[in-house]
Amino acid sequence: MSLPGAAAVRVPPFPDDAFSRVLCVVAHPDDVEYGTSSAVAAWTARGIDVSYLLLSRGEAGMDACPPDRTRELRTREQLRAAEAVGVSEVVFLDHPDGVLEYGLGLRRDIARVIRGSRPDAVLIGSWDVEFAAGLNQADHRVAGLAALDAVRDAGNRWVFPELLDEGLEPHAARWLLVGGDPRPTHGVDVSGEPLERGIASLEAHGEYLAGIPGHPPPRLMITGITALQGRAMGVPHAVLLRAFDFSAPPPIALEAMAAASSA
Repeated sequence: MSLPGAAAVRVPPFPDDAFSRVLCVVAHPDDVEYGTSSAVAAWTARGIDVSYLLLSRGEAGMDACPPDRTRELRTREQLRAAEAVGVSEVVFLDHPDGVLEYGLGLRRDIARVIRGSRPDAVLIGSWDVEFAAGLNQADHRVAGLAALDAVRDAGNRWVFPELLDEGLEPHAARWLLVGGDPRPTHGVDVSGEPLERGIASLEAHGEYLAGIPGHPPPRLMITGITALQGRAMGVPHAVLLRAFDFSAPPPIALEAMAAASSA
């Protein structure tokens, strides 16, 4: 991740009133826990309502464990991880782990949950092939792109009209937040208790992590990541996100107006 240098402008926090309800959309159990859950802990501590949508149950994630057992284990661990950061609503869609396919069905399923939960902000992962942590996994790319498109689908009455028959009116979230993007626009100060709760949330995936050879201890990993990102905000520990505010004019429109006014 490219972080601002000492002479650069620091990454700002979100306005205090930016959002009151957040939906996190990820592919697998543990995807939120690799750092982002510390931001979730900071939000829930302030009274922000956060819910999780997982597209799969991670059943293909443990080579030494059959999928049926892995599905149950990772579901339990995810629920404990969510509880550690103050999240009580966790929805699983049960799409197949490891072979998520981008398509209208996946977009519709995500849009359905967005319309039902009606968040101000939707937090997703990067859909790029290469992102802050290196080469991105296939399910992560599919989940990010499908969720990005579903945010717009959820606000369009004429896309997936069958959702109207289910009593789900369109909902336009104001913010799209992207984790793992090397061009962060905002940060969340997670110093202190939010960091501790974020670490606990990753530790909740203990059986899964034990099956990954050489996986660093959660405390060491999360503390290192958030300390590195904290430098960009000027705080001890932070989570950085790229934010798109759909209520603001597109950047190119602002540039065009500035150019026209100076002509």
